[in-house]
Parts: sequence; structure tokens; C-alpha cells
Amino acid sequence: MTRIVNLGVLASGSGSNLQSLIDNIEKGALPAAIRVLVSNNPSAFALERAKKHGIPTAVIEHGGFARREDYDRRIVDALNDRGVELVVLAGFMRVLSAYFLRSFPMRVMNIHPALLPSFPGTHGQKKAFDYGVKFSGCTVHFVDEGVDTGPIIIQAVVPVCDTDTEETLSRRILKEEHRIYPEAIKLYAEGKLLVEGRKVRILDHPLPEDSPRHNPPVTDF
Repeated sequence: MTRIVNLGVLASGSGSNLQSLIDNIEKGALPAAIRVLVSNNPSAFALERAKKHGIPTAVIEHGGFARREDYDRRIVDALNDRGVELVVLAGFMRVLSAYFLRSFPMRVMNIHPALLPSFPGTHGQKKAFDYGVKFSGCTVHFVDEGVDTGPIIIQAVVPVCDTDTEETLSRRILKEEHRIYPEAIKLYAEGKLLVEGRKVRILDHPLPEDSPRHNPPVTDF
């Protein structure tokens, strides 16, 4: 059964994925409400995006905390004060502590600009491009205590063209990020995500097309 999910979004930068969520919520495509945007960066443009749409914001800078857990405790308190159920990372440039993840077990989502488990960490697009892969893409996953190691919810595949630069590839990947992140949250709201160990089963959902992709195209023999 679909329900409205209360989201808390964490962002450090421009917040383009935040904007995608806002747009989908406002047009009725995503059954969610963003209860608060939390940023560790007072100059993050994501804060302006949130304020423009009447979303409460909280700036919690990490510099004044002796321990990472103390900082995360402040964020958890801010999220709980707003009744947040699902935490959405939208370019939040901090590694979450075990305390944070225990506070929201399998209720923290992240989007990564590569096909995990390949190219985890920062600059996933550049790593994939420099490596010379023929396909790249993006991944939405639940967050665990590793770096981009949590159970995978949804992925989008983007071919890498010979004419690509890192910048053109990154733009095409970002376009897919804006498609699959709202979809992952919608599946959560519909109660269709079942985590079984490392795997996320999608309940009552159409199966993907069973057709391989090739780059470059393969001649039929």
C-alpha cells in the first residue's frame, strides 16, 4: 500500500537530486514529503532550493565536534524532531557513523554515479571514464557501514561513447540519477523493497527486459 513517506535530505552541494525529488513530489509522482534539509555547508545551493519550496533547513557544521558520533547525534536529533522515516543522501560529503546507521537501520539511501560495486567513493564518473569502461551509470543503494557497499536497489546503465568527455558522460549519468532516485523512494513508499542479506528484492514489479546490451554493437553472425 502506497503511503506518504517523511524524508530527511542531507546535502553538501548544489542539490540537483534534491531538486529532482522536489519536482516529482510537487507534480504528484512521488508519495513523499521532505520534512527537513540538513547541510554541513552553509554555502550549499541546496539550502536555497529548499527555502524556495518552503522546506525547513538546518545547517549543522561539523567543525566544532570532537567526534564524528557527536556530530551525527546532532543530525539524528534534527531528523527525529521532524518525524523523518527515510534519510536520503543527495551529495552529502560526510561518511556516516555506525551510530547514525543504527538510528535508521536500512532507512538511509544514497545515489552513486557509477555501477557499484565498481568505482566506489568520490569521483565515480572520472574513475570509470579513465578506466575505459564501455558502460557506466548510477546506483541507488541502502547505506551500510562501508563506503558504497550497501544493498543495491536500482541501477541505470549509460553507454560510454568514443566522443565522450568526463563532463558529457557525467551529464548523461546525472540525468539518469534524477530518474532512478525518485523511483527507489517510490518503491520504498509502496512497500516493495525487501532486503535479504546483500540483495534487495523488488516485490510485485515488472521484470526487466532479458536482452543484452553491447558497446560497440555486435554484428549478428
